[in-house]
Amino acid sequence: MDTATATAATGRPPAPAGGGAGSAPAAGRLRTRTAALFAPRTVPYWTAAALFVVFFAVSGLRFRAMATSSWDLGIFEQAVRAYAHLRAPVADLKGPGTNLLGDHFSPVLALLAPLYRIFPSALTLLCAQSFLFALSAVPVTRTAIRFLGRGRGLAVGVAYGLSWGLQKAVDFDFHEIAFAVPLIAFALEAVLRGRWTAAVCWAAPLVLVKEDLGVTAAAIGALILVRARQAVPLAVGLVVFGLAATAVTLGVIIPGFNGSGSYDYWNKIGGGDGPTQRIPFDTAVRTLLWMLLPTSGLLALRSPLLLVTLPTLGWRFISHEPHYWGVDWHYNAVLMPVVFLALVDALPRTLVSARPWVRSYAHHLPTAVLAAALALTTTLPLARLTEAATYRKPPAATAAERLLNRIPDGATVEADIRPISRLTGRARVFWIGDTQGIAPDYIAVEQHDDRKAEQTLDDARKRHPRAVYGIVGTAGDVTVLQRMGRL
Repeated sequence: MDTATATAATGRPPAPAGGGAGSAPAAGRLRTRTAALFAPRTVPYWTAAALFVVFFAVSGLRFRAMATSSWDLGIFEQAVRAYAHLRAPVADLKGPGTNLLGDHFSPVLALLAPLYRIFPSALTLLCAQSFLFALSAVPVTRTAIRFLGRGRGLAVGVAYGLSWGLQKAVDFDFHEIAFAVPLIAFALEAVLRGRWTAAVCWAAPLVLVKEDLGVTAAAIGALILVRARQAVPLAVGLVVFGLAATAVTLGVIIPGFNGSGSYDYWNKIGGGDGPTQRIPFDTAVRTLLWMLLPTSGLLALRSPLLLVTLPTLGWRFISHEPHYWGVDWHYNAVLMPVVFLALVDALPRTLVSARPWVRSYAHHLPTAVLAAALALTTTLPLARLTEAATYRKPPAATAAERLLNRIPDGATVEADIRPISRLTGRARVFWIGDTQGIAPDYIAVEQHDDRKAEQTLDDARKRHPRAVYGIVGTAGDVTVLQRMGRL
């Protein structure tokens, strides 16, 4: 068909074959699609997707290297595995037959059961945790963009995702508070948008995550009271519900599942058997500065949202347990969405301050918060992703796995931290020294310092004097013993 015929048939000349002006519409469509892809409404989801990838990379690669730092991952896998098989959430690592609902009240873990039934591995828990932490970035980033614009909002959202509190929690294997972080973030987003019913609906399930979070739900109810007099019934209902749920959980439910008929963690607040330790003043100040300075430049202090941090900070600071006081572990993760959304709440008012220096400070703060998060990341867990060694599986881990695979499925095993991560999904595992008279089929422990397998065998004889154990092997600093008989 020649040019004249084509023009007559279509009413317009054909596009030139070699590009030129005829390619302009295609370029325009590409720009339109790109703009749609990175529109303000989609940016929060891209941010969350990127965070999920890096979070799971950190925890997954650590698991692959058998670098588990705590027994918590094993405890939670035992509970989720039990839920997946429609049993009570017994975690033998806390003591043979211990129902985890008598330790911490976290029935929310049952939500992981279907996923674990399909993919029965501790990695499933780590993947779920990475997803939940990343999901919390959606409401934080979305709210920041809504209040501050796309550029500043994205800076705040990325800074939140890289915040030290989340990174520390990602690095601490798995913990049930992973569910609390997005619930708090969505609840506070709803508060800032004046969606009071949605805020209550997001906050109420906190009582199913952990026993202390009912007070946090009540604090969100009090926050609604501060911000909206017209929502008094909803706010009062949430306050009463949160406090009542906490009282019933601590006074009835946990003691009912606990063999001692009490709540074991009261002694963390009482005096225990010795003199009561109090948090040093400098430690409290340092924790508060870490919470407020790199995350919000202290500007979060101008928002009533900080009220929601008080329950968590309160029980931690009145405790005599030093692990609760500082910035390690997972304890600060639930504070991160509160602080960053408090920053988002305070910034618009500060940007119109009568003082020029305050306006200038607020104008540059989102960039500064992002810069602080990036700078701190060089010393935090995500920095490991820049090291080539992180992606290489240590030969010692491979050797230890081969040795542990010699333990048959369904066996009873006494173990310490490193072997636990490879056993709780297929065996009944007890914590070393806490089998309460049960002589396990196998013992799997990490060799510390210059200890020899014979020393491990001698320790086993002392713990189980009526059983006879033999050495199966030692590999990757892990020794496995097998019960050969009884005396």
